[in-house]
Amino acid sequence: MLEIFVDADACPVKDEVILVAERHGLPVHMVGNSWMRLGGAQTVNRVVVTDGFDAADNWIVEHIGAGDIAITADIRLAARCLERGARVLGPTGKPFTESGIGMALAMRDLNEYLRDTGEIRGGGPSFSRKDRSRFLEALDQTIQSLKRDQKKSPGP
Repeated sequence: MLEIFVDADACPVKDEVILVAERHGLPVHMVGNSWMRLGGAQTVNRVVVTDGFDAADNWIVEHIGAGDIAITADIRLAARCLERGARVLGPTGKPFTESGIGMALAMRDLNEYLRDTGEIRGGGPSFSRKDRSRFLEALDQTIQSLKRDQKKSPGP
């Protein structure tokens, strides 16, 4: 069964994930380093990890599989989830893909270097309502696509 895994600590679209997942009857794993207040959604599994810096990422990678969806802005986590056969969306709705993840990792490393050397400052643009809307549409389309794929090739 299709499941959604959310790198939840700094995720701005947790409510949107829950809304779409409930509409489709899908389980959601909200994974973070601290307790999250998420309302009373029945399909949400809150996972609190405390084992260190990459503990949430490691939990997601250990549990995600082919045909699942990861929601993260962390490019390294996105790459690890893609290796496991999952689909990955950023919080703005932009999909991470096998063909684009190498460039995304390279740009991440370059920007980190430029910030460390003082060549650039600050982060990216602020999160907008358009981003939220794009995310909702992208998540729904991704779920629909995975459901179609499952119908074409039913499992054992």
